[in-house]
Amino acid sequence: MAETESNGGATTSLLRAEGDRERPRKPWKGEFVKSIVYAGLDAIVTCFSLISSISASTRSSGDVLVLGFANLIADGISMGFGDFVSSSTEKDVSVKEREVTEWDITHHAAAEHRDLLRQYQALGMDINDATMVVNIFAKYKDIMVDEKMVAQKGMLPPDEADKPWKHGLVTFAAFIVFGSAPLLSFIVLIPFTHDDTVKFVGACVLSALALALLGIAKAKIAGQNYTLSVAMTLFNGAIAAAAAYTLGSLLTKVAGLED
Repeated sequence: MAETESNGGATTSLLRAEGDRERPRKPWKGEFVKSIVYAGLDAIVTCFSLISSISASTRSSGDVLVLGFANLIADGISMGFGDFVSSSTEKDVSVKEREVTEWDITHHAAAEHRDLLRQYQALGMDINDATMVVNIFAKYKDIMVDEKMVAQKGMLPPDEADKPWKHGLVTFAAFIVFGSAPLLSFIVLIPFTHDDTVKFVGACVLSALALALLGIAKAKIAGQNYTLSVAMTLFNGAIAAAAAYTLGSLLTKVAGLED
């Protein structure tokens, strides 16, 4: 009796402790949030790395602007088209997979029901509960098809409202907007200084601010720690820029292009 009360008390304490835990941070949802953040991160790192390599080769700020914007537009088109193709392919595969699953359920219903039943049992569901769930799903063919896709194939049903071209356009726009941040310094500071070193430092500051902003957005999306996310984003940009600057300086010396 005492042992039972002890176990009951321990269980109650455990449940209370679980209840007192802070609620996990809710992810930031949005149809195009992922495209904006990851295109922006790639754009800033790519563009700033290019600026670093050009600056290390002792070229003028005019060269930085010409090569920077040319690379920005070309990469933006490539990224946007790549996102469009990727989203289109993913949607087409999902549509085709749903057609196959629907055919299997129509022509081999018993076998498909057994497969789903074993899937639920493997996840720890009691045989009676699993049987009841499968029997309920069997009454609704569309729900059964969707459940089979998720449970056994790890695929979400195709979303008819999803437009791949929108993802491509958003990715392109985000790449251009955020990728322009490192280049703004070379434009904004034209009336104030002709020192390319000062402009490069300004590009470093603007790039760091843009990376920090996207690090915050990334943490918001994934429900992560803001400080860690910003630090990792800045670290990624710093490593890429340092590698580009070092390589640009080294190749300039090797090729004998120094003034």
